[in-house]
Amino acid sequence: MSTDMTHTTLLGVDLGTSSVKAVITDADGRILCQATREYEVESANAGWAESDPRVWWRETLGCVREAVAKAAAAGAASPSAVGLSGQMHGVVLVDADLEPVRPAILWADLRASDVMREYERLDREARARLANPILPGLAGPILLWLSRFDGAALAAARWALQPKDWLRARMTGVVLTEPSDASATLLYDVPGDRWDTEVMVALGLDPAWFAPLGSWAGEPAGRLTSAASEAFGLTPDIAVAIGAGDTAAAMFGTGLREPRRLQLTLGSGGQIVSAVNEPVRGGPGTTLFRTAAQHGWYRMAATTNAGLALDWVRGVLGASWEELYGAAALPDRDTDPFFLPHLTGERTPWVDPTMRGAWVGLTLAHDRTTLLHAALEGVAFAVRTAMDALGRPGPSSGVRIAGGGSTHPAWRQLLADVLGTPLDALVATAASGRGAALLGGCALGLIDEATVFGPLAPPTRRVCDPLPDRTEHATARYERWLEHVAASRGVGDGIAP
Repeated sequence: MSTDMTHTTLLGVDLGTSSVKAVITDADGRILCQATREYEVESANAGWAESDPRVWWRETLGCVREAVAKAAAAGAASPSAVGLSGQMHGVVLVDADLEPVRPAILWADLRASDVMREYERLDREARARLANPILPGLAGPILLWLSRFDGAALAAARWALQPKDWLRARMTGVVLTEPSDASATLLYDVPGDRWDTEVMVALGLDPAWFAPLGSWAGEPAGRLTSAASEAFGLTPDIAVAIGAGDTAAAMFGTGLREPRRLQLTLGSGGQIVSAVNEPVRGGPGTTLFRTAAQHGWYRMAATTNAGLALDWVRGVLGASWEELYGAAALPDRDTDPFFLPHLTGERTPWVDPTMRGAWVGLTLAHDRTTLLHAALEGVAFAVRTAMDALGRPGPSSGVRIAGGGSTHPAWRQLLADVLGTPLDALVATAASGRGAALLGGCALGLIDEATVFGPLAPPTRRVCDPLPDRTEHATARYERWLEHVAASRGVGDGIAP
């Protein structure tokens, strides 16, 4: 790196499902400071999940200004570039002035389940190009639902954008997207690495709604406008990278490129990812998307009910996060109830939006703490089903863990016991935000991919090994949990063919 980078700082903005994070790093990816602002996911009816993009903008402004003030107080320079990371799959309908014409529909929304069958009309070749299971919370099915039930909003819309692409367009005035987000829409030719306009037309969707496709997430998308610079408290006209979907940004931020190395990120949902060299599909309910790098793909197994379900449990039972995670240390008991965390349906491996949550096997002997422990165990079981569909790691490699929902020691131990594999924590925190900041550095021309996946890749440390007795007990409980899941669905063994 050149000497003029000594005092350079980079800003990563990570627009999540229920919060936005601003991360400021130096040119070597060391996190100098960060800030977080939360907001609500609106659910006016069962199975709905929406957010007002104007709230995202307001909270992002406050979040960035807070992080910039912290950096200035610590003597750090104002950021020289911005990169973005964002929740994937959803749809933000905006007019030509980038103003939202309705609330954004998010990845956890299930109402498109009613129209997914329209994808079955596509010919085999088209379905093969999509390379992914048909899921209701992805942009293609969401837009089909909007075309059937909210045509007025579509008529008023100029663009159908991904969340981070809308946020960046507000920053720069430039509408663009890139492969990591576009490949996760069910409107993308994954092997061909392009928008699939043939599929769009076959589904009755207008290709003009979709943002032009940039080459990769670290490509410059433009410059911060003077109005945005003033609003954020940033230097005018700084470089802004296109950015990436949050999972791809987290892989970029953690330097994950080695095939067969699994990385688990726990946030609102739980994602287990593995880089692959060729666009070949994985097991049942797994997805195949493009990475944030200039080339490459990753397979992902996802449970939609990780932190989302735990936050619901916490709210219903009036528990703090510390109390909830502390319940993971309770001793294992065969008589404990089982928790089915499928409050918003499930992806891997079932691909079933109709699945629902429950506590099963309750007795008068069970108390509030027991229910908290069962909730953690149930989410861990859901993660295990996802990992089994993706493919277990090598016997000695362990699973890398990231995300704010995986830091409590007792919770980590429970996960290791249920998964039956060691856990290696990434020393770097805020993986998606760090990845976004590094993408900003790429857009500025200060960082290249070889550096990101080489010397800037953060180390890991072994934080826990599975305890054999607890793993044996967890496996027996897991088999019974699968039986309860199957009974709740009323079919077979509960595993999708």
